[in-house]
Amino acid sequence: MKKIIIAIDGYSSCGKSTFAKAIAAKLGYTFIDSGAMYRAVTLFAIRNEFINPGGSVKKQELIAALPQIHIRLAHSTQSGKSEAFLNDENVEREIRLGEVSDKVSRVSEIGEVRGRMVALQQEMGGQKAIVMDGRDIGTVVFPQAELKIFMTADPVIRAQRRYKELTAKGEPVNLADIEKNIRERDRIDEYRAVSPLRKAADAIVLDNSHLTVEQQMQWVMDLITEKTK
Repeated sequence: MKKIIIAIDGYSSCGKSTFAKAIAAKLGYTFIDSGAMYRAVTLFAIRNEFINPGGSVKKQELIAALPQIHIRLAHSTQSGKSEAFLNDENVEREIRLGEVSDKVSRVSEIGEVRGRMVALQQEMGGQKAIVMDGRDIGTVVFPQAELKIFMTADPVIRAQRRYKELTAKGEPVNLADIEKNIRERDRIDEYRAVSPLRKAADAIVLDNSHLTVEQQMQWVMDLITEKTK
């Protein structure tokens, strides 16, 4: 069975990372969480006060600081999952908090940030046998990927999923605020000047609004079998 690159793009809170991780585990592939990389940069920006109270980013300060930002993804034998490290500090929990989620789209739309992350991602995927999810994986990072999937789901359903995830972690959140944030992130992702969220011409759409994880996995494994013959 030949090794391929699987690129998964789509809207926020569609379960892209969970889906990608499950595929990687099933195939024995490497999972690269591109979203975690942008979240780590966002955390760095928050910690260094590169984000104004109104949410706008101090772009020049952040761009100048990019050489100080070192990100790596490592498999944890303890959790059995890939975890993000920012300058050798495990920040996996912090980058999943609401404060980072609220600001990550503003940081990730900066061209210099995307350029730095794309270069790192392409380096990671040089040997194939990888699964990567994000917003521009099939269009910018790996346009040569053998299998491209574009995930979507109803914003209301995505908000409900995100609400359950955050409340399970003990975070005090409001469902209406989460839905508002998701719709705003969609708008920013679609209309940003650099690498906007787009479905690649050869991508296959997966609307998982009403699909179980098991149904999604059966769907994608049939595709992978066809692509790796």
